[in-house]
Amino acid sequence: MSRAILLVDHGSRKDEANAVLEAIADGLRARRPDAIVEVAHMELAEPTFADAFARCVARGAREVTVCPYFLGPGRHTTGDIPRLVEEARAAHPNVRATIAEPLGFDERLVDVVIDRIDAAR
Repeated sequence: MSRAILLVDHGSRKDEANAVLEAIADGLRARRPDAIVEVAHMELAEPTFADAFARCVARGAREVTVCPYFLGPGRHTTGDIPRLVEEARAAHPNVRATIAEPLGFDERLVDVVIDRIDAAR
């Protein structure tokens, strides 16, 4: 496999919070079996961005799409992640790295919110 997806979230001290990103990664692995899928946390948990990016490369990735698992633009998505991608490009010059947009607004997210509201009744 030469393509990787690197999911990045904030990270938490709570394992169950970090497990959410792993569950999303498992879903991506099932739907994109041709891609390497790794996760990274910006803070408070392992693996770090640099470690996860290096793992993608070690597994054969020649292209890494970094997917911020954040709802909107903020410090991590507009500053930290672009900086980390530049550092990864310098450390792995033969690997193409791109950054996807954060989740942002999507009508499907409205459906999820409605489901959560209905379930809380």
